[in-house]
Amino acid sequence: MRTHVPAVSLGVIPPENRRNATLMPALAIRSTGGTTTCHEPVSARLAAEFLTVPASTVDRCVAEVRACAEHLGIRVTPEVIERVAREHLLALVNSAPPPRSPR
Repeated sequence: MRTHVPAVSLGVIPPENRRNATLMPALAIRSTGGTTTCHEPVSARLAAEFLTVPASTVDRCVAEVRACAEHLGIRVTPEVIERVAREHLLALVNSAPPPRSPR
């Protein structure tokens, strides 16, 4: 029996793994309306804390943390999202290569 998997989820998933592919629709949805969501204050606080990280990267990180938490069935609160997103952003900042010194 063959299961239908929407083409949107197949992206770069190798054919042998496609039958196990699952969608995380929250990552594919973008809000274009003027409504405020609960992750905007979290993004604003983290963007103010991580000035070297572009605001769009902070927004994407917060959205991805929220989507992953929902996907895993974790109770999504602003505190949980902020804590996990902060850890991801710290890892991003700390993984940057050191500046080159002149030779």
